[in-house]
Amino acid sequence: MKFFRNPTFRPPVLVQGCIATVGAFDGLHLGHRCILKRVVQLSRQHNLPALVFSFEPLPKEYFSREQLPARLMKFREKFLALDELGIDAFYCPRFEPGLAGLMPDVFIDDLLVRLLNVKHLIIGDDFQFGYKRLGGVADLEHKGAEYGFSVEQVGSVFEQGGRVSSSVVRAALESGDMEQARQLLGGWYSMSGKVVQGQLLGRELGMPTANVKLNRKLSPVQGIFAVRVGGLQIDGQSQPWLDGVASVGTRPTVGGTEPILEVHIFDFDWDIYGAHIQVEFVAKLRDEVHFDDIETLRQQMFIDAEQARDILKAA
Repeated sequence: MKFFRNPTFRPPVLVQGCIATVGAFDGLHLGHRCILKRVVQLSRQHNLPALVFSFEPLPKEYFSREQLPARLMKFREKFLALDELGIDAFYCPRFEPGLAGLMPDVFIDDLLVRLLNVKHLIIGDDFQFGYKRLGGVADLEHKGAEYGFSVEQVGSVFEQGGRVSSSVVRAALESGDMEQARQLLGGWYSMSGKVVQGQLLGRELGMPTANVKLNRKLSPVQGIFAVRVGGLQIDGQSQPWLDGVASVGTRPTVGGTEPILEVHIFDFDWDIYGAHIQVEFVAKLRDEVHFDDIETLRQQMFIDAEQARDILKAA
């Protein structure tokens, strides 16, 4: 997949045009996947690249700096997921005052037409764009008639009686309903990252952990979870998904301040520092709490591990 941050001219891959969509695409839930499936389908039919136009930071992060929404996906996770779904080109400019202040007609003229050479645009049924979200489907259709591109709206996806959205996914994760999140996403919610060295406290307590920095301002999940771990390569060999128990939080019992993901993989004793792993959150066990002493924490860790084993056996 080709990636463009701030090209000063039309990238060569787009010379013949593209089939495109625009949006934040945080989490790539079922509604997003319906749009992206249509983009890829049409791109193959017309022999044009499938392009996603997104933003970094997300517009909601830019406009809601005092009340940041929890990001479901880091940029790297989104990039890899889009590539896996068959997207050919990813345009992701920095969302800053110049872009946020574009009037709808300028957004279309300068970005969709002159830069990206869009031939067919696929959008959700709630899509708005440009300065103060003043632009809508009517603006796109009017400009499409002028420049020769077509516009298609994809209807919302409904699950469990409600519309699927990133906000609904965040609410499910915040409440600890991992099964509801799985149904909205089409798979278990996951985080990924590089394993870094921590304080080695888990090893001292008899439960070594792989530590992964969250690299996001606010985590959509917090607490203790039954998890599965994938993406591991050992001696050049891909490993099957492994069961484990994980904590997402600041570790208040030991005076921690920075949120981190700590994963204990069951029956596993390999050195994986520096490896990239993916952690799927299957069930929430409890909230993170402050314990009076380390021994009480240690005892609870083993209780959590046994509960996670039982859950994962039945999942």
